[in-house]
Amino acid sequence: MAREMRTDVRLDTSLESLLEHDVPNPAPRVLATLVATAGSTYRKPGARMLIMADGNYHGLLSGGCLEADLGLHARQVLASGVAQAVEYDMRGPDDMLFGIGAGCGGAMRVLLEPACPGTPTTIALTAAAGATRRGEASSLIVIHDATTLPLGTYASGAALPEVLVAAARQGLADGRSRDVRFEMGGGSGRAFVQFLAPPPHLLVCGAGPDAKPVVAAALALAWRVSVVDHRPAYALAERFPGALVRCADARDVGADIGRCHAVVVMSHHFASDVAYLRALAHPGSPEFIGLLGPRARRQRILDELTDVEPSFTARIRGPVGMDIGAVTPEGIALAIISQLHAWLAGRIGEA
Repeated sequence: MAREMRTDVRLDTSLESLLEHDVPNPAPRVLATLVATAGSTYRKPGARMLIMADGNYHGLLSGGCLEADLGLHARQVLASGVAQAVEYDMRGPDDMLFGIGAGCGGAMRVLLEPACPGTPTTIALTAAAGATRRGEASSLIVIHDATTLPLGTYASGAALPEVLVAAARQGLADGRSRDVRFEMGGGSGRAFVQFLAPPPHLLVCGAGPDAKPVVAAALALAWRVSVVDHRPAYALAERFPGALVRCADARDVGADIGRCHAVVVMSHHFASDVAYLRALAHPGSPEFIGLLGPRARRQRILDELTDVEPSFTARIRGPVGMDIGAVTPEGIALAIISQLHAWLAGRIGEA
C-alpha cells in the first residue's frame, strides 16, 4: 500500500549535483532556484539549475519549456550583478498567446542570482551540501522578494530577520520547508526557507560485477553509497568511484549501517548473504532490505534465519527490484533503484 514520502531523506539532489559537476568551473554563472509553484509544474520548490555565461546550463527547472527564457533573464543578472525574481503563469489560455506557449497548467516563481565561486551564495550552498553529505539535516534561506534586503540565498546562520532565523530552526525541528513573509526596517519581504534532509544512503552488500551498475545508478542520482564485501579482489575503491568501499567479513556489516536508509544484499554467495542478513537483524537496521535472487533462493535463506525475529524477515524484499522485464545487469540495476526510489517517495514500490 502507498504511504507518505519520508521526511528524513531528500530525493531532489539538484543541489549536490550542481556542486559536484560545476564547482571547479570559474566561469561566470547564475543560480536559478525555484522558490514557489502553483498547479502542475515539472519541478517543485527547492529545485535548482546553473545557467552559464555562454548559455549552457546544468539541471532543469522545467521540461525545457522555460530554460531559454530563463537564459535571457540570466544575462541581465550577470550584466547587473543584481539578483532578480521572475514569474511564469501557464494556467490559462492566454499563455498560448502571450506567454511562452508551454501549456503546462502551472505557475512558478524563480530567483536568479550571481553564483560565481567564492560568492556568499556559493559558500552557503557548499556548506549546506557538506552537512547533508555527512548525513546531517541543514537549511537555506532564499529571499526572493524584499524592499530592504538584497535578494539571494543565505545560510541559516546569517544575520537576517529573526522571523527567518526562527523559521529555519523550526524547519530543522519538524523537517519541513516553508514560505515566510517578514517585515524589516519599514519594509517587507518574502522568503523560501528550505529544509534539506540528507540524500538517500544506500548500503550494497556484495561487490561483484553486477553491483557496479547498481552503485552507478544510485550515484547518478547523487545518492550516497557504501559498498562492503569480504573478497579483497572485489572490494576495491577503483571499481566503485564515488562510493565508500570497505573489505570486511559479512558478519561485520553492522559497522557500515550507520545512517543508511536501505540495504541491497547481492553477494551471489549463499552463506555470505545469510551472514549479511543476520548481521542486519537488529532494531537499528534500515527498513528497506533488498535481496537479489529468485524466490526459491530467498526461501532457502529464510530457512537459515529461523532464529531471527519474524518482523525482520518480513521486511526482506526478494527478489529485489520492480518487475520491468529486466534481463541485463543494467536493467536489473534500474529495477532495483526504481523500487527503492518508489519506496523512499512513499509509492508502493513492490516487485
